[in-house]
Amino acid sequence: MHAVSSFLAQLVVPLNLSIALLVMAVALFLLRQRKTALTTAILGIAWSVFWSLPAASLWIGGGLEQRYPYRSPEQLPPAQAIVVLGGNTANNRDNWFEPYDSLTARSRVDAAAALYHADKAPVVIVSGAALEGNVSEARIMSSALRQHQVPEQAILLEDSSDTTRENGFYTVQLLREHELSHVLLVTSALHMPRAMAVFRRLGVNATPAPVHPQIVRPRRPDYSIWMPDLRALNASRSIIKEYAGLLVYWMRGWTA
Repeated sequence: MHAVSSFLAQLVVPLNLSIALLVMAVALFLLRQRKTALTTAILGIAWSVFWSLPAASLWIGGGLEQRYPYRSPEQLPPAQAIVVLGGNTANNRDNWFEPYDSLTARSRVDAAAALYHADKAPVVIVSGAALEGNVSEARIMSSALRQHQVPEQAILLEDSSDTTRENGFYTVQLLREHELSHVLLVTSALHMPRAMAVFRRLGVNATPAPVHPQIVRPRRPDYSIWMPDLRALNASRSIIKEYAGLLVYWMRGWTA
């Protein structure tokens, strides 16, 4: 089913689907189905144009981000552990529609370290297997946490999970082993609805602690959400991936 989810996400990536529809339109045209070919070609072009508009991302992706609004560490309750899920969204950019700036980039590790130093929990669990190579995301995040002055003895590693479902499954085992129940769940705002649904389905008492939303309108007065934007088009795959993931997880009964 993971392969199905990946296939669906890749299929509806704007450029992929547009190319597939245009190829189909050419085939239909050669078969003398000219009206159908024209309709198919228009749909293919329209799909990419739609996702190139920042307004589309703000409407569809922004709505998903706002299901669990951002709260500062001071606004969150104390818990027994902080759980950080591996991965990043749009390279941790502060804003999807702006150029990458390392000074404003906000990672999940940054958010977890801030919670730890605000005394919100004495333990940080980092979750994620190796994306490529032999070093897991969990170990990379652990190293980054130590650079944020989080002591090594306060960090627990879960480095077996490749998916959100597995993040939850293997993290639950660690929680039970260490007799922990209430956690602050850290991931991107876009990913939080699926992550929360998975953890709640597994019986975890999780409080959402998302990173700052990334799908927000730039403050520049000359910025138009109705003008095609290559950054919006490129970042749209993350939105599509989340909706595909939510659908597949719901079909498998993996979400609460």
